[in-house]
Amino acid sequence: MIDRTLVRALVTSVALATGVMLAGCNSDEISLANNAKANQPVSPKLIAEMQAKDMDLQAPMLVRLFKQEAELEVWKQTRSGQFALLKTYPICRWSGDLGPKVREGDRQAPEGFYNITPAQMNPQSAYYLSFNTGYPNAFDKALGRTGSQLMVHGDCSSRGCYAMTDEQIAEIYSLGRESFFGGQRAFQLQAYPFKMTPVNMAKHRDNPNMPFWKMIKEGYDHFEVTRQEPKVEFCEAKYVFDPAAPPNASRPLAFNAAAKCPAYVIPSEIADAVRQKQRQDDVKTAELVAKGIPVAQRRPDIDGGMNRIFASKIPDGATGLSEPDAPGLQTAFARAPGTIPAHVNPPKATVATASEEAEQLANSRAASPSQGLLNNLAQKSSSETTATTAPAKPKLVVAPKPASEPARPASVVAVKPPAAKPGSAPHQVAAARPPLKPSVSSADAAAPSAPARGGTLSGAQPVVSANSFENRFSAMR
Repeated sequence: MIDRTLVRALVTSVALATGVMLAGCNSDEISLANNAKANQPVSPKLIAEMQAKDMDLQAPMLVRLFKQEAELEVWKQTRSGQFALLKTYPICRWSGDLGPKVREGDRQAPEGFYNITPAQMNPQSAYYLSFNTGYPNAFDKALGRTGSQLMVHGDCSSRGCYAMTDEQIAEIYSLGRESFFGGQRAFQLQAYPFKMTPVNMAKHRDNPNMPFWKMIKEGYDHFEVTRQEPKVEFCEAKYVFDPAAPPNASRPLAFNAAAKCPAYVIPSEIADAVRQKQRQDDVKTAELVAKGIPVAQRRPDIDGGMNRIFASKIPDGATGLSEPDAPGLQTAFARAPGTIPAHVNPPKATVATASEEAEQLANSRAASPSQGLLNNLAQKSSSETTATTAPAKPKLVVAPKPASEPARPASVVAVKPPAAKPGSAPHQVAAARPPLKPSVSSADAAAPSAPARGGTLSGAQPVVSANSFENRFSAMR
């Protein structure tokens, strides 16, 4: 059964690669699977998991993203017609803050509901493989929000994107490809600041983005109670979920994000279930607030987040705005899902530059001209100490193992010479084809590789070499 499924997928891939051409992220005519890395089969291990969960390889899929948890979920439709969780992937890096993207260059990763079509899949990405999130959607455009080329891609590097490892994106890409081969015209991407639970809603109750989050939580709730992909429309610069034409309607519904909403209804079985869930969530949220649950501290000085499994593998690694390692979890000894490139930049609190400190000191002198020299020096010393120590996150330090103890599995951190980011040359095309990266499921099934020889990062385990950042097929993410 598995062999026949793999053969059918490969045959279909070859047919599409030679016949069907789709518009890519850079508007060039490219195919969904026109090279070896984009045509890698889904691993037998993951196919076996689908069969155990009553899923077909080419059944429709749905993706959910959570910034605070730094997780990407892939859901597949079961033979019953409902969606079930297939696999959760830790996100290697996302940038910006909790909250939606507003303008070009704000480094925000988008939040909201987006449709991913075959045309948005990029097999020639400079970040191994990628797909465009589709930002801005009609809602974003109605609010005048700007931005482009915001991807889910590999290489663990983000400037407004959701970055995975190359091995992870290879597997996610293959799952999307197979869903398209099965007839799905687009899969839904739901991007959230966090899992929309009463605890998180209570913790972030004072965040100025809360009205927007409550709006997209309604779509979250629709999916939670139905396990069906919610139909998404826009009108009056807001989201509308699962609308239907009212009884005896003479014409089909027509929505415009910038126009008045037409008359519509939500099917009663969905509306009732969502209303009940929301009442329960509101009661729990109110109870948590009454008990004094702390308000989440906003940290605009930290750029994005990283899943703790990756942060534990990097010298001076930090999770940033994502959840830190919970007590009792030994993520430092867990195997990371893929290769972490040497150029990865973990999220950290920014420190004031010398010019900023000088400006702050000058401003304090101007505000208090009567203060003496010693007071000014004391203020400067205090501000420097605060600026450099207050925002710092606890660092995970892993002591090196004694030679007499058994060797730990080889680290997945790759050592390679620093390379220029493709952001500076967005249309550069790599000269050489990099070797294929095994899927995450295949890597998990394989035995741990022997420790690599050569240089290692300070405080890290032996490292495995990775491809040069230039060895990508295109500069598009």
